[in-house]
Amino acid sequence: MATEAFEPKTIVVTGGAGFIGSNFCHWVAEHEPGVRMVVLDKLTYAGNPGNLAGIPEGRCELVVGDVCDAELVGWLFEHADACVHFAAESHNDNSIADPSPFLETNVRGTYVLLEAARKHGVRFHHVSTDEVYGDLALDDPARFTEETPYRPSSPYSSTKAASDLLVRAWHRTYGVAATISNCSNNYGPRQHVEKFIPRQITNVLRGERPKLYGDGLNMRDWIHVDDHSSAVWEVLTRGRLGETYLIGADGERSNVDVLRAVLECMGQDPGAFDRVRDRPGHDRRYAIDPAKIRRELGWRPERTDFLAGLAETVEWYRANEPWWAAAKDAAEARYAAQGQ
Repeated sequence: MATEAFEPKTIVVTGGAGFIGSNFCHWVAEHEPGVRMVVLDKLTYAGNPGNLAGIPEGRCELVVGDVCDAELVGWLFEHADACVHFAAESHNDNSIADPSPFLETNVRGTYVLLEAARKHGVRFHHVSTDEVYGDLALDDPARFTEETPYRPSSPYSSTKAASDLLVRAWHRTYGVAATISNCSNNYGPRQHVEKFIPRQITNVLRGERPKLYGDGLNMRDWIHVDDHSSAVWEVLTRGRLGETYLIGADGERSNVDVLRAVLECMGQDPGAFDRVRDRPGHDRRYAIDPAKIRRELGWRPERTDFLAGLAETVEWYRANEPWWAAAKDAAEARYAAQGQ
C-alpha cells in the first residue's frame, strides 16, 4: 500500500539541533550515505550545535535561523527536495506559563514551511505527537489510532494539533506532497534536562533527589529515539502522501515505574524520590497503536529492551556532564518557580 519509494538527496531538517532532530541526523548519516542534510535551527535553549558533532564533514550543514523567516526558508527549499519538520516548542509546563512562543513556532512556523514546500515542490514530512489526542483513562483498554479524534489538553498539544491540521489542509487544497507522524514519548541521548527522564538522571548524578509529579500513575508509551528516527525515514520515503502514521513501540509504563527504574539502574533506593505538585490538566495515559505503520511499511522497533536503553541513556548523561550542567541550573530554577 506504500507509494513508490522516494529517494531524497538533500533534506532540510528543522529543529535538527534539538533532541529528536539531531538523533535523526545521526541516524541518517549512519544509514543513508547518499543523503545531505541542512539543519535549520533557531538555537533556543533546547537547541545545541554540539548535538551534531560526529556527523561526517559535508553531510550536515547547520543554518541558524527561524522557521518563521519566510525568506530564509524559501531560499533553503530552493536547494532541497525534502523537509523533515521537527522544530517545535514542546514542553508542556512552559506552554502553560507562556503559550505565545508555541503559537508562533508550532503554528505560524509550520504555515511558513508549508507555503515554501508548495512553492518549490518539496516533499514535506511533519513530525507530531500523540498528545494531540488528549488522554485515555488508566483502565481503558483502547489505544490511539490514526482515526482517534483530536482532544488536546494543553497549549502545547493544541498548537501541535493545529499544525497537523494545516498539513492536512495544504495537502488536500494545494497538493503539497506531505505526510504526518504522531509519536509516543521518546528517550535517549541528547534530550534536554527539563524532560522527565533526563531530569531524574541528572538529579541523581548531582546527588539530589528526583522529583515526581502527583501520584506518578500517569502512563506514557516510551520509544527509543533511534526507533523513532528509523520510522520517520520509512514514512518520508515510502509512506502514502496525505496519510498519518502513528509511531510507537508498545512501551507503556507509569511515571513512577520509570522513575524507580532510573533509580535502580543508578544503584539507588527505588523509593528515594520526592513528590511535587502535579501539572495542571496533566494527561493520565497515552498509548499508541502502531498497526498501520507496521502493516503498510513493515516498520518494527529494534530498541525494545527499555531497561537496556535506559542504562545506555544514563551512561550518556554520566559521560557528558559539560553538555547538560549549565542547562540543568536554568531548568531547575524554572521548576522551583513553579513549585515543582
